[in-house]
Amino acid sequence: MSELDLRMAAIVHTLRYILMGLALAGVLFATGFMLFVNTIDRDSSTPQAAEGVVALTGGKDRIGKAFKLLASGQAKRLLITGVNPSTKARDLQRLVPGGEKFFPCCVDLGRAALDTRGNASETREWVARHGFSSLIVVTSSYHLPRTLIEYARAMPQVQLIPHAVLSSNFHIDKWWSHDGTRRLLFSEYVKYLNALTQYVGARAAALAGLGGAPASPASAN
Repeated sequence: MSELDLRMAAIVHTLRYILMGLALAGVLFATGFMLFVNTIDRDSSTPQAAEGVVALTGGKDRIGKAFKLLASGQAKRLLITGVNPSTKARDLQRLVPGGEKFFPCCVDLGRAALDTRGNASETREWVARHGFSSLIVVTSSYHLPRTLIEYARAMPQVQLIPHAVLSSNFHIDKWWSHDGTRRLLFSEYVKYLNALTQYVGARAAALAGLGGAPASPASAN
């Protein structure tokens, strides 16, 4: 066999391994996506009580759901995180019945957060300020898995209680037949993988003695 033949054989051999690796990565990605879809909460029943409740802006009904929990006594105080700086408190009061009664005493507005990680950072400061050890997290059902990772990383000492908001235009039970739901799930899955990778990296660094160990997302009940 000539030197050229040997080189071509080596190239083919390398390409075969590359293709096998890509195929395996595709299978793992698809499997992970299906597992991610199956973890999305389909239950919006009233969660257990906590000291605080936080609503992440960005989805319909999130603020209303969180306010109902506050009004029913499930939490002592509410943080709405990610509020647009131009939004007035009275504008948010109009979104919920009885808002004028609860907003002055028991509702705080966070205006610094620009994304989910920013929400977690803003909430961490609020939780520390009030000395809370338990927190109901209110956001859209598809957004909840990533939110819990970011919050567990930011607040490992705080008990996180998820409360999913189910949107009428988010068709989780037949996601494959709705373009908008498919695109949203795929986009959120990619963001979730990024957050999970960073969380695992931070945990590995902590176990290696390079930082404090974050709490496991599984402990976010």
